Amino acid sequence: MIASASAPGRRVARLIARLTRDEKISLLHGATDPHSLGQAGYVPGVPRLGIPPLRLADGPAGVRVTRHATALPAPVLLAAAFDPDLARRYGRAIGHEGRALGQDVLLSPMVNLIRTPYAGRNFETFGEDPLLSADLVAAEIRGIQDEGLIATVKHFALNNQERDRMSVDVRIDERTLHEVELRGFEAAVAAGTGAVMGAYNKVNGVFACENATLLTDVLRRRWGFDGWVMTDWSAAHSTAAALAAGLDMEMPDGAHFGRPLAEAVAGGSVSERQLDRAVRRVLSVLDRFGLLDGTAPPRPERDAAAGAALAREVAEAGATLLRNERRTLPLTGAAARGIAVIGPTGLHPFVSGGGSAHVNPDRAESPLDAIRARAGRDAEVTYALGEDVYGKPVPRGALDGDIDTEGQAVAPGETWTYRGTLTVGEADEWILLVHYSGERPKVVLDGEELFPVAAGYAEYFQGGLVTAAPDGLTVRRRTLRLARGAHRVEITARGGAVGQRFRLRRITGATRERDVAEAVRAARAATSVVLFAYEDATEGRDRTALGLPGHQARLIEAVTEANPRTTVVLNTSSATAMPWLRGTAAVLQMYYPGQEGAAATAAVLFGDCDPGGRLTQSFPVDDDHHPVAGDPLRYPGEHGVERYSEGVHAGHRWYDAEGVRPLFPFGHGLSYTSFGYEDLRVRAAGRGLDVSFTVRNTGRRGGVEVAQVYVGPSPDLRLDQAVRVLGGYRRLTLRAGERRRVTVRVGERTLSCWDAQRHDWARGTGRRTVWTGASSRDLRLRGSVEVPA
Repeated sequence: MIASASAPGRRVARLIARLTRDEKISLLHGATDPHSLGQAGYVPGVPRLGIPPLRLADGPAGVRVTRHATALPAPVLLAAAFDPDLARRYGRAIGHEGRALGQDVLLSPMVNLIRTPYAGRNFETFGEDPLLSADLVAAEIRGIQDEGLIATVKHFALNNQERDRMSVDVRIDERTLHEVELRGFEAAVAAGTGAVMGAYNKVNGVFACENATLLTDVLRRRWGFDGWVMTDWSAAHSTAAALAAGLDMEMPDGAHFGRPLAEAVAGGSVSERQLDRAVRRVLSVLDRFGLLDGTAPPRPERDAAAGAALAREVAEAGATLLRNERRTLPLTGAAARGIAVIGPTGLHPFVSGGGSAHVNPDRAESPLDAIRARAGRDAEVTYALGEDVYGKPVPRGALDGDIDTEGQAVAPGETWTYRGTLTVGEADEWILLVHYSGERPKVVLDGEELFPVAAGYAEYFQGGLVTAAPDGLTVRRRTLRLARGAHRVEITARGGAVGQRFRLRRITGATRERDVAEAVRAARAATSVVLFAYEDATEGRDRTALGLPGHQARLIEAVTEANPRTTVVLNTSSATAMPWLRGTAAVLQMYYPGQEGAAATAAVLFGDCDPGGRLTQSFPVDDDHHPVAGDPLRYPGEHGVERYSEGVHAGHRWYDAEGVRPLFPFGHGLSYTSFGYEDLRVRAAGRGLDVSFTVRNTGRRGGVEVAQVYVGPSPDLRLDQAVRVLGGYRRLTLRAGERRRVTVRVGERTLSCWDAQRHDWARGTGRRTVWTGASSRDLRLRGSVEVPA
């Protein structure tokens, strides 16, 4: 972390004494950047006193500005590596690029737990386990701030879903709050994060951005946080109440902390002392990073090659092999010489999710091209679409009149209109799509506007794959059931300042059948199949089901029936139901793998590297068997209220407590080799435990194992405790036949529970069971230890 060598407190105090009231207020809210770099936020600074402006960029998987940046794999893929050192290097890469691209504050990392598999931003965070998330967020923050970029941990707190995120009131008991939901945030504060972003939702009846319990009692007094708290974008609801509760900055504007704050200070409802307190918090962080005295290092140049290398390393390290029957993978011999690649994300690289996580990548190779390059010239690699994403041209004659549905041009300053008839030959489900380069054309079918502009940020948070065509045109779609016969169509398109072009396309039941038939023919003709399946998640919208969208399940079933040597590669955000699983030979989870995802996927498929990832979230069997299933009060809430009634039984703990079998458990992931566990020894050490055991590579090739330690409940605590909690882990790379002695430290916090009567931690003493193994359900060794009082 960059630290000023001079006396920071005195310098900040002198600045506050010289600032006018208006200047102080200008530091506490966002404004319009006169020289915008395309970042999310801007604070103007005070040039006469040497206080620089601040540019704040989104950055969970790379720096989100208008310029090209390294598109790293999604954080959920990083987390799958179970490697805090890699997380720190991931943070350093973003920190370096952020400063090189003119940014001062990174609006990342996100450490909200994966509580519901439906949450639209699960790909932006680390997982369902508090310990793992805490380790990774601390490491990433240290990496970001090693490079002089200010990190912002978010969203504080309980922003675990997108549905009703602006208003839902999350009710949670004190113990669950501290023991489960806040552990990652506490670790971020301990790692020195410069800023904290408040959440949109309410917590126990009070909006998070004006919640004194969170912002003052917990964050400041208990944890000692000395940075500043900003709102999520447009998450402020008051002026005096929010400032008194501990909020310091409103983004992206001054709706509450601009003119209303000036009036509140003038009228006496906000004291000058409260105003100075918020300003002091902001300036103290700037001083800590050398932004007030000129000691911050000069901005570096981008290193695109280093960024790309790390992106590939992370994608390979987090690649998670869920199934591998009959050693289907890696592809070798005849299986590697005759391959059918199927699926839209086999041709069009799925780089990142939608919303504020989307990055403008330097490059992104097609997985098909990467597989062809790796297979070599002697191999035959074919391709079939299987599932259409961007639509097919509207047949000639279906629309009457003068319209070029594949490239209608509209000149600058002109408005183009069409009124005509769409003739449908047979009743069918239609997906109508509009692709456009400027202002969205207005398309009205039978009196209904098909593609209205969504309100607020929802218009921009539409997905990372399906909303942009390969040639860069923006895409919107609408699913309808169209009857046979004529349908009235009206289109209005404006050229704007530079003109635009647009096209209309469609997907129907008939076109879908032809795509599946083509995929089946390709599968039958190949020795092996690599089928890419996707799910496009985005900020602002939750998923509605765990299955793959569209008709991909039917595609997989048809292809695996035609060729049982089918590997399914999943480019999905989170847990996925797999009713088609038994028909597959292998399943490789690649999440959103970043700009180097194609090369990394090919490397894993062909065995150039071992799939090094493990699940950081339990995969449910279906929509009826997971922690929030069947209880609308748990998710998505009823009448604006949601209750975290699962308590401390979050994620994999719920499956253990309820005796429910997941499709794939937390920590699961296969290697191309095998591992044995031996000689478990557990001893109390200080306030924690030392758990020692030997791991041996029992296979014929080198590989990666993630050894995991779990700890059972304390008999001395009269509290509802988990069957077992994750106590620690160790990522190991072992040569064939190599054995290694490992000691995993289980910390005091992991052995403790939050005592709501004492409002503090209680250490869990007594004889406790300890397990070690390859997942939460693959426990190889068991022992016990007395935790002394």
